[in-house]
Amino acid sequence: MTTVRDIDVRGTQHCETTTLGVLLRHQGVDLSEPMLFGLGSGLSFIYWDSKGMGFPFLGGRVKPFVLTRNLATGLDLELLVQETTSPRRAWENVVAPVDAGHPVGLQLDSYYLDYFGSKVHFGGHVVAMYGYDDHDAYLVDTEQQGGTVTTSLTSLAQARAARGPMAAKHRSFTVTAPSSLPSPQGRIVPAITACADAFLNPPIANLGHRGIEKAGKLVRTWLQRADDPQRDLPQAALLMEQAGTGGALFRNLYRDFLAECAELLDSSHLRTGHSLYAEAATLWTQVAALITEAGESGNAQCLTEAGTLLCDLSRIEREAMQALSRLGQ
Repeated sequence: MTTVRDIDVRGTQHCETTTLGVLLRHQGVDLSEPMLFGLGSGLSFIYWDSKGMGFPFLGGRVKPFVLTRNLATGLDLELLVQETTSPRRAWENVVAPVDAGHPVGLQLDSYYLDYFGSKVHFGGHVVAMYGYDDHDAYLVDTEQQGGTVTTSLTSLAQARAARGPMAAKHRSFTVTAPSSLPSPQGRIVPAITACADAFLNPPIANLGHRGIEKAGKLVRTWLQRADDPQRDLPQAALLMEQAGTGGALFRNLYRDFLAECAELLDSSHLRTGHSLYAEAATLWTQVAALITEAGESGNAQCLTEAGTLLCDLSRIEREAMQALSRLGQ
C-alpha cells in the first residue's frame, strides 16, 4: 500500500474545491472552500436543454476545470495537467506523484465509483487521490460522498476512461505553490470583477443573468416538458440543492466568499454584493422547493411562482454583479 502522508481532509461541499483544498493544503496553502470557489471565479449560470436530454439542466458554476485554471492563474500556482487516451499511461501519470509523496487530482465520471450512491453519469467530477494498493485507490471526495473513500482500481479505470458531456481524457493534475505565494487579498478584486463581467455580458441568452431570466420563462412549462414529472422535477431540484453545490445552486458558497472578502476589504460595493447574494441564496432554495412541490403534486401554480422568483433572481443577481463589477474602479 502506497499513501501520501499528512493528508488534511475537511468537510467540504463541492468536488473541485474539495480537491483543490487537499492539493493546496499539502503545499502549505490553507484557504476556505468559499475563498477557493470565489478566487477561481466559479459562479455562473446556464440553462441547458437539447433534444438529446431527458430534462433541462440548471447549472450554477463555470465549466469543469475552468475554476482550477482560474485559481492557478490568480495565485501563480504551477498547474501540471496530463491527459492521454492510453489507460496504461494514465495510471503512470497518477502513480508517479503519489509515489513521490504528492496527492493528485483526477477528473472522471462519478457513475462508476463504487462509493457513489446516486448512479448518474457526470464526467466533470473531480477527486483527489492520495494512495493505492493492489486492489483499491484511496480518494478524497466531498463530505456528502464520504470524505476519505476507496474505490476499486477497476472502477477507477472505468471512471477515468469514460466519454460523454464534460468528460476529459484520463485527466490528472498537480499544483505546486510558489515559494512566496501572492496574498489572496490582492487577488480578490480581479477574481470578482472577472466573474461579474462574464455574468453581466453573456455571449448567449442561456448564460448569466439572461439565462436566469430565460429559466424563469421556461420553468413554467416543465410539467409538459417532463416525461415523468414526479421523477424529473424533484431530481432537478435535488441537483440544485445537493449535487455538490453547497446549496442554492452555489449561491451559498459565493455569499460566504463575499462575506469573507468584506472582512478583508472595506468596500460598499462588496457589502452590497454580499447582501444581495444572501437574498439570492434564500430565493434559490425556495425555487428548488417549489419545483419539487410541482413535481410531486402536479400543481402548475408552483412553477408559475418559481418562474416569478427566477425573474426576480435575474434582477437581484444582475444588480449584485453590477455593484461587484465596480470594485476595480
